[in-house]
Amino acid sequence: MPMPTHILPTTVVGSYPQPEWLVNRAMLSKVVPRTRLHDMWRLPAEHLEEAQDDATIVAIRDMERAGIDIVTDGEIRRESYSNRFATALDGIDGDNPAMIVARTGNTQTPVPRVVGPVKRKGPVELHDMQFLRKNTEHAAKITLPGPFTMSQQAKNEFYKDEEELAMALAEAVNAEALDLQKAGADVIQLDEPWVRNNPELAKRYAVKAINRALHGITVPTVVHLCFGYAAVVPGSNKPAGYSFLAELDDTIADQISIEAAQPKLDLGVLRDLSSKKIMLGVLDLADPAIESVDTVADRIRNGLKYVSPDRLVPAPDCGMKYMPRAIAFGKLKAMCDAAARVRQEIS
Repeated sequence: MPMPTHILPTTVVGSYPQPEWLVNRAMLSKVVPRTRLHDMWRLPAEHLEEAQDDATIVAIRDMERAGIDIVTDGEIRRESYSNRFATALDGIDGDNPAMIVARTGNTQTPVPRVVGPVKRKGPVELHDMQFLRKNTEHAAKITLPGPFTMSQQAKNEFYKDEEELAMALAEAVNAEALDLQKAGADVIQLDEPWVRNNPELAKRYAVKAINRALHGITVPTVVHLCFGYAAVVPGSNKPAGYSFLAELDDTIADQISIEAAQPKLDLGVLRDLSSKKIMLGVLDLADPAIESVDTVADRIRNGLKYVSPDRLVPAPDCGMKYMPRAIAFGKLKAMCDAAARVRQEIS
């Protein structure tokens, strides 16, 4: 499908609210799962895929109705952005988890153990991409967990160090991404929020791992960074800036996606990413109110002080998984209307 040719094309980070009839949202609200959380789903196994199909179509149609130019499948089939892919790989034991300190630094969370060579057994998200491609005429994006982040969300009991693990994960991600490209993905995004959590380790090998994961991909690619879901990581725990950002200019990714609205990020940092398009977070997902078109338009205009119109892609700060659906839709509609207004002003 053709990519949008107008300036300020809108998109989402990835996830959209899963309906209450599909998932136990109260259970999900307590954790971002690293291992599988099978009892989160409300339907028995024999009906689950059909139910996920229906909920995915609802998510796609909501994005289309709101005016989103580059849609996703809403990640409706996932318990989290990363666990479904990570636990599907050979060498990963998700049934006997280890405990590590969560990204917030104040709780422990169960994570998969790496017990052997990490390899991709077969496609994980291929059906998701095929279903999305069949059900929209819009440009379509699919997301994958990044290799650095997955290496930080597991207990390494096999490789000599975390870099070796990350590079093995990068090979698995790359094999998946190549299949997703063949299936019709117009954009492929890697979610790498943990580069902010451990910037010193990220400086050693995150760019190398990201580039391996994106090797051979010819459609536009994105690396997404954020400070964590607003529903799980409150604003008081979020820093005012990124400790690992300028380094991403050395990746082969075409776009960098950043959370900017909730932390009120100083957008001067965007000067460090002069070779990239910027997927700019202009929706504060911690705010339960639907922003006005004026508010979002001002955030887009602020981004344009540092990034040319042909390099700016308005988006939410992060995934919308934990939000009420009506609020998520309202925020997306405000963003699309704001982008249209600013587009008209500068065209």
